[in-house]
Amino acid sequence: MRYYIIAGEASGDLHGSNLIRSIRDLDQDNQIWAWGGEKMEAAGAMLRKHYKDLAFMGFVEVIRHLPTILRNITFCKKDIADFNPDALILIDYPGFNMRIAKWAKEEGIPVYYYISPQIWAWKEKRGYALKASVRKMLCILPFEPDFYLRFGMEVVYVGHPLLDVIPAYQAEPVELPEDKPLILLMPGSRRQEIERMLPLQLLIVKQFPDHRFVIAGVPHQPETLYSGLIHQAGLPESEVPVITGRTYDLLSQAKGAVVTSGTATLETALFGVPLIVVYKGSPLSYQIARRLIRVKYISLVNLILDAPVVPELIQGDCTAGSMVSSLRKMMRSGSAWLEQVRELKQRLGGVGASHRAAEAICEDVQNKTKKSQP
Repeated sequence: MRYYIIAGEASGDLHGSNLIRSIRDLDQDNQIWAWGGEKMEAAGAMLRKHYKDLAFMGFVEVIRHLPTILRNITFCKKDIADFNPDALILIDYPGFNMRIAKWAKEEGIPVYYYISPQIWAWKEKRGYALKASVRKMLCILPFEPDFYLRFGMEVVYVGHPLLDVIPAYQAEPVELPEDKPLILLMPGSRRQEIERMLPLQLLIVKQFPDHRFVIAGVPHQPETLYSGLIHQAGLPESEVPVITGRTYDLLSQAKGAVVTSGTATLETALFGVPLIVVYKGSPLSYQIARRLIRVKYISLVNLILDAPVVPELIQGDCTAGSMVSSLRKMMRSGSAWLEQVRELKQRLGGVGASHRAAEAICEDVQNKTKKSQP
């Protein structure tokens, strides 16, 4: 069977790679084209476009890059049509993927959505559009099935794929120049969010003289991006080294973390690392988001536990003072924090999410193919 998969960011590349491995285990006669990154390519997909060319964040930023986005949509439709897949699998990235889903439905291509878009946070009415274009919704968060069932969608709860990845991860120790407790700065994966969040995170470095700070870099961003921001903060690079492509190794050693809102908040918590969640957007984007977002929390940890377990420092609250005091409090939380981590893992379900998702897709595609044969 032929599968076309679209992931638009680093977390989608990770989950897409594990999904690809599971599909290849279940369907030996597979061809897979994908938008994603190095992980999906290494898993066996033919990479058609890298997510680094797709990652635009914020309302204002999206409008500014609209011509590029429209060109990507045009290319994507043609590429899918040329490949003529048996299944189109979409991973999160709703602004782009929902447009492709509508078009694919009109073209008669079965659409499966894995890592569902977070429309439950804002624009709930998009559920009707998903119902009209998506054949099967594969949910990874425990509260999502009830939400999508309200729209009459066919839903499969597969559990969270991070529970496949993190417990099985074999960490390799990162050698650091000083034997001090490690605090990890995680500014995000998109250039725009790194440029906005890293300068804020660097403000706290001098306030923890007994700790070693490290920035978790991402491979698709140039080293000069990080080094330039470190120099602007008046810090030597040796004081805040950037270690690229080893985030999980670093998390296995970290005693605390400052994390830009996103999937990384959940990853950090599942490693048991005390964290604070930070986010600051452009003033206009933030004002628009405030009027649209309908959930109580921005971090997945708090959303899943339905409680303010990790501090969320957003926009005006994201100051050096608030980051320092909140991080110190979290790093002192000890057994209370670890109990919250155990509860988080329990609510996310057991291992096997990637396999369950691949199984649901492959079985449905094969059954559909059999029914269409004379």
